[in-house]
Amino acid sequence: MSDQIQVIRGMHDILPVDMPVWNQLEDSYRALAESYGYQQIRTPIVEKTALFQRSIGEVTDIVEKEMYSFLDRNGDSLSLRPENTASVVRAGLEHGLLNDQQHRLWYYGPMFRHERPQKGRYRQFYQLGAETFGMAGADIEAELIFLAARFWNLLGLSNIELQINSLGTSECRNEFRELLVVYFKDSYQSLDEDSQRRLESNPLRILD
Repeated sequence: MSDQIQVIRGMHDILPVDMPVWNQLEDSYRALAESYGYQQIRTPIVEKTALFQRSIGEVTDIVEKEMYSFLDRNGDSLSLRPENTASVVRAGLEHGLLNDQQHRLWYYGPMFRHERPQKGRYRQFYQLGAETFGMAGADIEAELIFLAARFWNLLGLSNIELQINSLGTSECRNEFRELLVVYFKDSYQSLDEDSQRRLESNPLRILD
């Protein structure tokens, strides 16, 4: 049995032969984002676990099953970031970027989820993204969609299909929640343990 330490399961090395492709991808997105007025932001890969519990939701597969969480020497619960939107919003609040200002921000970096490794899916993966502060409405949503579409074109990807989903207003969600509770209570015994628990706390998560 070899004593050689190898990469952790679900992680991977990016070797020098592959780095030009990775650098080109990041450089292409940087140039595109900056042409739209987006500025880069970088956040720590480690955050307080509560940040993701609040933003993603405690009763979610990401928080319950997929996050790398641990207690530090002070007893604080910390997590490797599973996505970056929550961290960017946290940074915006902490540094006053949301105080009656408009900001276009983009980011790129490693994220971590303890998922079942398979081809093309790793436990450490890289995410490119854009967030906007101080702007709302269809115009900015269209801008973000167009930004993504132009990036796919830059990469030479074709036959891309855009699917848009909406949970509606808070009133719509409350009505839908009540209907889901009625529907799933009729088949309560056939639900798994997670779904039974979510029926009480957040029935929408049963559909995850």
